[in-house]
Amino acid sequence: MKQTFGYDSFRPLQEEIITDALAGRDVFALLPTGGGKSLCFQLPSLLRDGLTVVVSPLIALMKDQVDALTAAGVPATFLNSTLDGDEARARFRGLHRGEYRLLYAAPERLMLPGFVDNLRAWNVTLLAIDEAHCISEWGHDFRPEYRQLADLRASLPDVPVMALTATATERVRDDIVEKLHLRAPRCYTASFNRPNLTYRVLPRAQPYDQVLAFLRGRPGESGIIYCSSRKAAESVAERLMADRIPARPYHAGLTGDERSKNQELFLRDEIRVICATIAFGMGINKPNVRFVLHYDLPKNIEGYYQETGRAGRDGLPSECVLLFSAADVVKQTAFIEEKTDPEERRLARAQLQQMVHFAESSSCRRVELLGYFGEVWPEENCGGCDNCLTPRETFDGTLAAQKLLSCVYRVRERSGFNFGLNHIIEVLTGGETEAVRKWGHEKISAYGIGQEMKRGEWQSLGRELIRLGLLGQSAEKFATVELTADGLAALKSRRQITLTKPVAIAEKKARTRKGDIACDEVLFDRLRTLRRKLADERDVPAYIIFSDATLREMARAYPTTTGQFGKIPGVGAQKLKDFGEAFVEEVTIHLAHYPRQTFA
Repeated sequence: MKQTFGYDSFRPLQEEIITDALAGRDVFALLPTGGGKSLCFQLPSLLRDGLTVVVSPLIALMKDQVDALTAAGVPATFLNSTLDGDEARARFRGLHRGEYRLLYAAPERLMLPGFVDNLRAWNVTLLAIDEAHCISEWGHDFRPEYRQLADLRASLPDVPVMALTATATERVRDDIVEKLHLRAPRCYTASFNRPNLTYRVLPRAQPYDQVLAFLRGRPGESGIIYCSSRKAAESVAERLMADRIPARPYHAGLTGDERSKNQELFLRDEIRVICATIAFGMGINKPNVRFVLHYDLPKNIEGYYQETGRAGRDGLPSECVLLFSAADVVKQTAFIEEKTDPEERRLARAQLQQMVHFAESSSCRRVELLGYFGEVWPEENCGGCDNCLTPRETFDGTLAAQKLLSCVYRVRERSGFNFGLNHIIEVLTGGETEAVRKWGHEKISAYGIGQEMKRGEWQSLGRELIRLGLLGQSAEKFATVELTADGLAALKSRRQITLTKPVAIAEKKARTRKGDIACDEVLFDRLRTLRRKLADERDVPAYIIFSDATLREMARAYPTTTGQFGKIPGVGAQKLKDFGEAFVEEVTIHLAHYPRQTFA
């Protein structure tokens, strides 16, 4: 690991997974984004003869991984639709001659007629299935072609299988094991916590102005802005460019060439921002993404977790910001109702409710996020989300809550069944709608007792009572609300109910970057410039040369000999040979003009 990848120690669970893989066992590994999934199959490929086949759904990711492995001195290749006939044939010849340790391919490629015969001839010793959640229809990114991978088990019965994913609920995990026919697999689940990420939710007021202010406060930093539509992605990118912030769109409506070009510009740090649709999997493996900003509300927590996971893959502090307004919920609900399958609609509604709950919650974001995946966060204050860093003000909301709970109770008592929150609020505020008159709800004692508050305020309060478990909400088309046992008890006993004030619109300027590697920032910028030059010469993204974390370690340690340089984390033998002299020279030149700094 030190020789090839430049690291002295494993990340959590890597060593156990690698040991099982080398013993020929089937393995299921759930490691968070940035948790080092790739090393789990890359390292075994170097320790034994034969070929490791890596199944990946993302063409761009294949090239990135192969470029990074090649830079580290590992013989690897990929086969996909971007190759012309001559290049593909040359790679086939190399595979037949046993020149490669790793082959990356899409699932469709492996299932082509006759391809299994090639796999048998190439002495495959491990089949690693990346993004394994794609095999489950319960996952956020189901791909039917992944289902066919189960056939490989019958075709290559003696080849162990490693399934890897960064995000999966318990249901999805069970589905992966079953659908891939894993045999008595060793299952590893790392913590879903990403300690270097800070989570914030801001009220969506003037969204573009909020984005612009955010970016101007972070000059030189790279990030992704997720939008819910192609039109929004295009519009935000155009406006940013007009405001002199280098940005490009990325969505399924662009041609393959346009997508590749925009992605390449982003990977090479020639543009700062990529504006992408939530629906389109980007497959961006850029480690120095310093922020992920959600311009629109994601459809579900799983997707949100994976998208925010594209920030800070190098382990350095990064920010995740979500702009949220109740109008987003209406828009998403309209999309859901266009689905034809009733079960799909029901599932989508339930997922949206969970996402709204997360966005509006006043409790720790990390607790909410990890709780979704069944993980308990032990700390009371995570120190890395808006609700923990700047807790929102609370107030005695007993009277308002009593009014709303009472209205729900009286409406049910009058009609014998439940109604949606919108209807309850119409009754509460004295609305004269057709539905209120039809059911005679203007005659109940709770009619019009809530006119002191606006409908939007009642909506927010109602959703908080749902989060507090005083009201239950169905996942049907007309999501009805009802008193829970706890809600009924609170209503009868008139117990005090503490509610949270909505977060203020103005974005706080303060940023928390706990955990950053303190270093000589002037030298860090010099090393980044050198990295960019070397990357351009080799026609690869900058991070293939070294990550930001490795550059910051250099700008902290000031290596002035190749021996010192070789001890920097992330510097393996091949990179020491290829880049050592250039970086040592840059450090030496810097020290001729500036004094060494010391860091605690």
